[in-house]
Amino acid sequence: MKKAIITGVAGQDGSYLAEFLLNKGYLVFGVLRRSSLEFKSRIDHLYKGESKNVNFKPIYGDVTDALSINSIISKIKPDEIYNLAAQSHVRVSFDLPGYTAQTDAIGTLNILESIKSNGLNKTTRFYQASTSELYGKVQEIPQNENTPFYPRSPYAAAKLYAYWLTINYREAYGIFAVNGILFNHESPRRGNSFITKKVVESVVRIKKGKQDKLKIGNLDSRRDWGYAPEFVEVMWKMLQVDYPEDFVIATGEHHSVRELIQVSFRLVGIEIHWKGSGINEVGFDKKNDRILVEVDKYYFRPTEVDLLVGDSSKAKNILGWEPNTKFQNLIEIMIEDEIKKNNK
Repeated sequence: MKKAIITGVAGQDGSYLAEFLLNKGYLVFGVLRRSSLEFKSRIDHLYKGESKNVNFKPIYGDVTDALSINSIISKIKPDEIYNLAAQSHVRVSFDLPGYTAQTDAIGTLNILESIKSNGLNKTTRFYQASTSELYGKVQEIPQNENTPFYPRSPYAAAKLYAYWLTINYREAYGIFAVNGILFNHESPRRGNSFITKKVVESVVRIKKGKQDKLKIGNLDSRRDWGYAPEFVEVMWKMLQVDYPEDFVIATGEHHSVRELIQVSFRLVGIEIHWKGSGINEVGFDKKNDRILVEVDKYYFRPTEVDLLVGDSSKAKNILGWEPNTKFQNLIEIMIEDEIKKNNK
């Protein structure tokens, strides 16, 4: 039975990856941060009640604490480590640049150094959750593994350190270490401070009369949105090949925040039209002229990333992976789930 450690297991990707690996017959150790408020709803079913899986082992640890991470790795001696732990909210990283650096950059260093110091260079394979935000002020469209980086946030800058550190430990110490440069990937398990979940949650609440309007930032920002369960599968695939390489994972399509809002409202029977421009632009219900969407400058980043769209041809050619869920289907999945929650 293979052993895997997942940091950030309580997050969207961590919960889906844990399920995926358990289905593959792994013994999965999920690293949790201790908090007075326990946000573990995504993984409760894995270790509580009748549905619990005896091969899922939650353990407390923190990637910013080198001692705890080293203790976990030295005891378990895992076959694979998936580092998904991060302060992953781009806008918040401007408010918490130091914490973001400790978690997203130094956290990666702590894991890689533990692999090396415990002599696991040849036995433990390491996956680093990299990000399309590395491209920032994009130098070419679409972005692939050879596109130059231009990070535009403390989050992206911290992830850039982790990206190059992963490559350095691969080349210097022979560790099977890879970067998955994943473009935006969403699901019903997405945190509600992220744009897709915020929009679909607000749209359903507005339809149900539980919320007056949606406040949003840059309507023209464009992203490549995929489906998270499909993206965690390719994380695993990256560690199953003969040689460690870095991969871009994306759908190859891009859509604006404006489109995201329009499609979401349309799925609940509301047609949104727009008037005004810039900070004064509003979205209103075509039937009754009621304003449902307002732009709020609070949600603008100090430095914007306007367009991210990835080319995952390398993943298709080497890993045999390509996405199945398109933008419209993704939003339908998320809206349907939100409606079910609101009907309970």
